[in-house]
Amino acid sequence: MQQTMVEQPRSGFWSGLSLWKKILVGMILGVAVGAIMGPEAAIFKPIGTLFINFIKMLIVPLVFCSLVVGVTSMQDTRKMGRIGLKAVVLYLGTTAVAISIGLGLATILSPGEGLNMVANDIAATAKEAPTLVSTLLNMIPKNPIGALAAGNILQIIVFALGLGIALTLCGEKAEPAVKLFESLAEGMYKLTEMVMKLAPYGVFGLMAWVAGKYGLDILLPLAKVIAVVYLGCLIHVLVFYTGLVSILGRLNPARYLKGLANPAAVAFTTTSSSGTLPATIKASREEMGVSKGISSFVLPLGATINMDGTALYQGVCALFIAQAFGIDLVFSDYVLIIMTSTLASIGTAGVPGAGLIMLSLVLTTVGLPIEGLAIVAGIDRILDMARTSVNVCGDLMVTILVGKSENELDESIYNSTESDSNTATI
Repeated sequence: MQQTMVEQPRSGFWSGLSLWKKILVGMILGVAVGAIMGPEAAIFKPIGTLFINFIKMLIVPLVFCSLVVGVTSMQDTRKMGRIGLKAVVLYLGTTAVAISIGLGLATILSPGEGLNMVANDIAATAKEAPTLVSTLLNMIPKNPIGALAAGNILQIIVFALGLGIALTLCGEKAEPAVKLFESLAEGMYKLTEMVMKLAPYGVFGLMAWVAGKYGLDILLPLAKVIAVVYLGCLIHVLVFYTGLVSILGRLNPARYLKGLANPAAVAFTTTSSSGTLPATIKASREEMGVSKGISSFVLPLGATINMDGTALYQGVCALFIAQAFGIDLVFSDYVLIIMTSTLASIGTAGVPGAGLIMLSLVLTTVGLPIEGLAIVAGIDRILDMARTSVNVCGDLMVTILVGKSENELDESIYNSTESDSNTATI
């Protein structure tokens, strides 16, 4: 006698939650555990470190394969140049706006006034800002394999773009190689999906460690700086980004904000734009309806050159340091800060802590005391969480606008009311 009833798997509370809700639960529990245990919460840090290591494992092959597939799928080098130009203009333009917002808020709210700090006679040696020529020269890898091994994302992007263009120009002879990269890319997307299932646990471990290490003792004296940076980040995303999506893209900004949930949560906890790339690519396709070609090309590019949150943070911190040491800046200094931050973002890696290195370049260029870095470094991790989230939100916003302008955005997916869309064709 055949069994007519098939036992259905039970759906528990945890398994019934969407990924972003699981990440949120992990974040809240991590903060609570960290606040209760204090420094002893560092025992959970290996869980977060393990997750970050998995993410880092994905970055290089995912960026390389995605870019090669993105270029070859276009079949038109002129189209690739047009899309690249749109993306770069939007990325650099929004970065300039972000740092302007940071400078404006820091000017109005004056987070550094009253500290009355004095710079040492002999300032710490800062890293000199790279010239435009050196930045351009360093983009070309002398050894592509070495660039892949070292994880130099900017050089990897240049090599991947060149290889993709070459394969496209080769025509039929390159079809086996193109199919190989397409298969590798699909394998990386599946591996990414597997790794992302570990995100809630990794987030818990990271947040428990951060909350335990950076308690109120370090947050209270610099609470105003943190508040100004977070306020600027919220304004940039909720006002500027949504405004561009609504006005330029003529799309519902609420859907854009809803699609940000997963990648923004990952970015907030991992503090790595490159590390969040797997979640960003997944969200752009499955929840926002951007085509494979556009998302595979624009998002890795954005993870490298789009540093809106970092630029905003630099505007706030540069003025904070100037105010703390009683240094008055003139209009030309503000312009120099904007230009330096915008151009330096091109060569800044999307990894944790890169913003602090970038800030040293800005301080040196404007002539502010490099000792100010020591003040900001204590809360850099908390600030890094916000600025990385903004960077990722900007990547998605530009990808949506470019996709819409190229008629490669599926609005039926974008406007879907389902909380977790699994109907996208990848």
